[in-house]
Amino acid sequence: MMPVNRRRFLALALGWPVVASAAASSASSSTLNNYEPTDLVESLLSRASIPRHTNELWVLIDDKDATLSVYRGDTLVEHYAPVSLGRGGAKTQRIRGDNVTPLGEFRINRFNYESQWHIFIGIDYPTPPHARMALEKGIYSQADYDAYFDHYRRHGSPPQNTALGGAIGIHGIGSGDPDIHGQYHWTQGCVAVTNEQIERVASLVGVGTRVVIR
Repeated sequence: MMPVNRRRFLALALGWPVVASAAASSASSSTLNNYEPTDLVESLLSRASIPRHTNELWVLIDDKDATLSVYRGDTLVEHYAPVSLGRGGAKTQRIRGDNVTPLGEFRINRFNYESQWHIFIGIDYPTPPHARMALEKGIYSQADYDAYFDHYRRHGSPPQNTALGGAIGIHGIGSGDPDIHGQYHWTQGCVAVTNEQIERVASLVGVGTRVVIR
């Protein structure tokens, strides 16, 4: 088996050919000097809302409309509005403590049925594209970036205690005020629905289900 180094890991995560990454490394110095960081997450989102196959069950969360929709392929299964997102808005680059909901394409990787928020459905934030953007913007040092991938290789999931934060997911409101939930974005970066709605979502999705937040 070919070793999975950082470059190959990111290429696989993005669905890009590894050779393309290798070719990029041979760019001329003048090109590199004019290089501006690309918003990798925004690039991924341009095609993320296309079902992977006709029977794929996936979740779409729309920040502008404050909605959560569950699809089977192109067919709408469930639709909830309004939902609550982070008090700091929604952005492709999130920093720990800024109360921002991260935009991007994720996978569900855990469930907590004893959460204070009734049910918590965790997603695999920060993803490799988020980590790469953090390195290019100086949020991650090279050591941080290396440690991120080392953790991912060893545990199969991203670290939750870096400068990008963690513990992002979809959850209910627990014992919170439904009126506040219906009027304001109140979370620290997660996506919140009512307790009844999170029960329904949890009954439909599983570990590995794709979640798009745009």
